[in-house]
Amino acid sequence: MSAVAPPQAPNRLGLHQPGIAEVSRARHTVAMLGGRFSLELGIDVDLHEREVDRWALGAALVEDPSPTSLGIHTYRVLGKAGVSTLEDVRGCDREELGRLLGECGYAPYVERTRSRLLALADGVAERYAGRLTTLGEEVARPRELERSLGSLPGWDAQTVATFLRELRGVWPGAKPALDVRVARAARHVALPPTLRGLSDVASAAHLDLRDLEVGLVRLGAAHDLTRCPGGEECPLAALDREHLVHF
Repeated sequence: MSAVAPPQAPNRLGLHQPGIAEVSRARHTVAMLGGRFSLELGIDVDLHEREVDRWALGAALVEDPSPTSLGIHTYRVLGKAGVSTLEDVRGCDREELGRLLGECGYAPYVERTRSRLLALADGVAERYAGRLTTLGEEVARPRELERSLGSLPGWDAQTVATFLRELRGVWPGAKPALDVRVARAARHVALPPTLRGLSDVASAAHLDLRDLEVGLVRLGAAHDLTRCPGGEECPLAALDREHLVHF
């Protein structure tokens, strides 16, 4: 069994200096599994504030209890029907919304999902006139921003983290802590399990940190990290196999 090469140690200034293997694994993770969910949905939050409102609906569907792939598919179907923001959800006929959700594969959970989306849309309409961008413009303190988002109907801490992670650098207050799922997956592939460390790796790999974070979330969802023996069963087995953590 090959020894696992630990992440490069910080230098005297406390900065992580990624090695070639770390850079390669980071690039491979994103290339193989994908990066930001918002980009996969055709949303560019760096481009325009309306895109942030589109991502609010996207995040609500991605973090639905149903599989992520179903949430992504549903967002695309709703978008084709003219429903791409929470404000659009509120304006959509209730029966039509239910029909669209049923066609997407929510048949056993149509009422639950429809009610959750409508409650969220109503909450955003009542507090922020239908646009969450208002909140991002007004609240620059991270903890206050997270509390405000977490008080929305149906949004738990994980949904808030997913939403804000892809708004790093867009909203001043979007500075969520490193998701435990990201840290766990990072350890699995011998990348630094800290936000600063991953930021240094992403910079060295010419990646957007947000893409690397989401790529690691996808990795954790792709297989059971706690039981993965490494080797051919690991999604990153094709690259630097000797650097994978073997359980």
